[in-house]
Amino acid sequence: MKPLKFEDILKPVIWGGNEICKFKDVNPKLEGIGESWEISQVEGNVSVVADGEYKGATLTEVMEKEGVALLGKHVVERFGKDFPLLIKFIDARDFLSIQVHPDDTLAKERHNSFGKTEMWYVISAVEGAGLYSGFSQEITPEEYVERIENNTITDVLQFHEVKSGDVFFLPAGRVHAIGKGIFIAEIQQNSNITYRIYDYNRKDKNGNGRELHTELAKDAIDYKLYSDLKTEYTPCVNEGVKLAECQYFSTSVLDIDGEVTYKLADRDSFSIFICMGGNATLTDNEGNVTEMRQGETILVPATTQEVKIEGNAKLLECFIP
Repeated sequence: MKPLKFEDILKPVIWGGNEICKFKDVNPKLEGIGESWEISQVEGNVSVVADGEYKGATLTEVMEKEGVALLGKHVVERFGKDFPLLIKFIDARDFLSIQVHPDDTLAKERHNSFGKTEMWYVISAVEGAGLYSGFSQEITPEEYVERIENNTITDVLQFHEVKSGDVFFLPAGRVHAIGKGIFIAEIQQNSNITYRIYDYNRKDKNGNGRELHTELAKDAIDYKLYSDLKTEYTPCVNEGVKLAECQYFSTSVLDIDGEVTYKLADRDSFSIFICMGGNATLTDNEGNVTEMRQGETILVPATTQEVKIEGNAKLLECFIP
């Protein structure tokens, strides 16, 4: 089975910028695109195959036909007919709301959904840009509610200035927000459940504030205090460097300069490659050749034993452990 590319799912939002269309070389160069959903099975936003044998088919339809060959036996056993990941690019022209996501137990109970653990890879950021991740001091659920009411919640959040290549792992329950002037790649569980905690008292054109989910979030938040919330790693040419490892996904960064053979045989899982810069050619053990350029994402089936990657490129790569 050949690797799959999908059509773009572009999301115009009030806080969206102009980086996504430029990064992905999408024409016309639309303004205000906040997100590009690269691989998705979220209802109403299911990815459609862009070319090849399955051109025009949805991800769900390919999964139904190929099953274990596409996903891997242990992935099917764990997730059934649900694709377990959602892959996005996010371009924030303004601060996103302070938010939190429920874990699997709470999301299942309340929404019949997966929870949402995710990670961010910073593609670019303007000087001085930053994001919120975690608390800067321990607070109680009662203090959390008080700080929402008196507009001081950001006083107890950790603010991290960021640059290209920075990585943050965000388990369900961690309060967070992407800051103004940041462009990221996001790998997350297949869930669109978000509890909005605080939105800086912003109003729409009709003078209305956005809905907050104060009480829902109260039971979802992890109030513990953590240090070293940014992932530290050392890049290595032509060798995968682990960025995140959890029960939901394993992610590495690959800096390709020349040629490298990447082994996939022991995974029993599909693999996803996201091109963060440059160009590369992927040739699998069946002889299928896939060209990748900056901004493209491909889904490599679980039957693939290995891929030879040639070119000069930076790739993110993830699979289900």
